[in-house]
Amino acid sequence: MKSRGFGESMPQPSIDREDPMFGSHLSIAGSMVNALHEAEKLGLDTVQVFTKNQQQWKAKPLDSAMVQEWCREIKRLGWGDRVVSHASYLINLASCDDELWAKSIDLMTDEIERCETLGIAFLVHHPGSHVKWTLEEGIGRITLAYRELFRRTKGAKVISCLEGTVGAGSTIGGPFEQLALLREGIIEQTAQPDRIGFCLDSCHMHAFGYDMSTQPSAEHALQSFDRICGMQNLKVWHINDSKGKLASRLDRHQHIGEGWIGGGAKAHTGEGVFDSKTLASSGFASIVNHSAAVRIPKIMETPKDDRDTDEPSDVINLRRLKSLIRLDEGRKAAVKSRRKGANI
Repeated sequence: MKSRGFGESMPQPSIDREDPMFGSHLSIAGSMVNALHEAEKLGLDTVQVFTKNQQQWKAKPLDSAMVQEWCREIKRLGWGDRVVSHASYLINLASCDDELWAKSIDLMTDEIERCETLGIAFLVHHPGSHVKWTLEEGIGRITLAYRELFRRTKGAKVISCLEGTVGAGSTIGGPFEQLALLREGIIEQTAQPDRIGFCLDSCHMHAFGYDMSTQPSAEHALQSFDRICGMQNLKVWHINDSKGKLASRLDRHQHIGEGWIGGGAKAHTGEGVFDSKTLASSGFASIVNHSAAVRIPKIMETPKDDRDTDEPSDVINLRRLKSLIRLDEGRKAAVKSRRKGANI
C-alpha cells in the first residue's frame, strides 16, 4: 500500500458505526508499527501516537520501509478513519516571540506532513500560550499561523484538532468560547473548515471547571459545547480521569474511576479506590453513550504505571469504559453479528 500523498482522499469516520472506537496513546519505541501491534494485543480499536520524538525540534525523515509497513497494518486493521497523532508540546503557535513562533510553524508543518504520509486521520495539538501579551493577540497569532500552515500543506486531508485545556495561566483553550473563536478565526484566514476540528479531554474539562463527575452535569457541559462549538466539529475524545478537583486547573490524568470524575478520588491525593456503581453514575457514561461519540476515536491517556495485577493498565481502563456502554436491542444484535463474523 502506498503512503497517502497530498490531494489523495482519506476515509472519514463512518456515520453508521455503532461500535465504540477506544484507543490509547502508545509508545513508538523501536518502530511506529509497534504501537499498532500493541494496540491490537490490548484489544483496542485505535491508537494515538507521536510520529517523532516530541521533545525535539528536528526529526529524521520517516523511513520509507516503515511507512509501507505502517500503511499495510493500518489497512489490515481497518483503522484508516481513526488513528490519532499528538503534536509536539514544544509548539506554541500563540507565541509573541517571532523566532519561537516561526519554529513552531515549521514543526507543526512537519507534524501535518508526517501524518499525511502515514495516512493518520487526526492531529491533536494544544492551542498555545499567550504569555507576555493579550489573549486576543495570542488567538490572532494562532490564526495567522494556520494561514501559513494550510498554505504549506495545501491539499492535505489530515484534520488538525484544537485540544481543550485546563486553562492554567496564559494557556489558551480552557473555555469553549476560546476554542470557538480559534476555529472561526482559522476558517476566516484559510477558508478551509474541513481541516480544523476539536479534541476534548475529560480531565481538562473537569479541571477547568466543567463538572464531569455526574451524568447530568456532564450532559450540561456537552450541551454547552454543542451550542458554542458545534458537536459536529468534535473529532477526537481524550478520556481520562482527573487527579485535580473541579476547577483546580491541574492537568494530571488518573485511571478511569479513580479520580475526581469517576468517583474514586480521596481528598488531598486525587487517588482512590474504584467502584463500578459510582463510575456508572459519572460523566464517563455520558461521554461513551453520546450519539456523536460512537463515531469518533476515544483515546485513553491514563497512567502507564505498574499495578498489583498481571493485566496492563490500558486493559483495565478499557474494560471499565466498555462496562458503561448502553446498547439497545438493535445495537446488541449488530455487535453480536460483527463478533461472530470476526471469529469465522
